Amino acid sequence: MTTGDVSANRSRTGAVALIVFVITIDQLTKFYFHTQFAYLERVNVLPFFDWILTYNTGAAFSFLARAGGWQRWFFIALAAVVSVWCFRWIGRETDRRVRLALALIVGGAIGNVIDRIWLGKVIDFVLLYWTPWDFYYPAFNVADSAITLGAALMIWSAIFVKKT
Repeated sequence: MTTGDVSANRSRTGAVALIVFVITIDQLTKFYFHTQFAYLERVNVLPFFDWILTYNTGAAFSFLARAGGWQRWFFIALAAVVSVWCFRWIGRETDRRVRLALALIVGGAIGNVIDRIWLGKVIDFVLLYWTPWDFYYPAFNVADSAITLGAALMIWSAIFVKKT
C-alpha cells in the first residue's frame, strides 16, 4: 500500500464519519418533529424563527412539489447518482475543504432520500421569517442545511482558495 492509498483511505474514513453524523442528526431531528408535532404546528423560538412540522414532496423551494408523484423517484435516483459521484470524488480529492463540502452534500442528500423512500416526502421543521417585510423562507431541515453549507463551501473553494 502506498502513501497515497493510506491518505485516500484516511480522507475517505473521515468523510464517511461526517456523512454518518449528518444522516444521524438529520434523521433524529426529523423523527422528533414527525412524532411530536402535528402537521403545520408552529412553536415560536425567536421573533424570526419557529419550529414547524411540514412536508415537501418536491425539491428545494418545493420545486416540482405538485408534479403528480413521479418526482419522488426522480429525486431519489438523482440523489443516489450525485452521492455516488461525490463519494468517488472524495477519495481522489486532496483539498480538505472540498472533501468536507462533498461529505456534507452526500450526508444531506442521503438524509432526504431516506425520507422520500420512507414517507414519499421530506420532513421540514425550521421556519425563518421576517414579519415587518412579510418574508418567509421555505421551511427546511438539517439535510438541507448540510447540502447548502457543502455547496457554499465548494463555491468558496473554487473562487477564493488558491490551488497549489
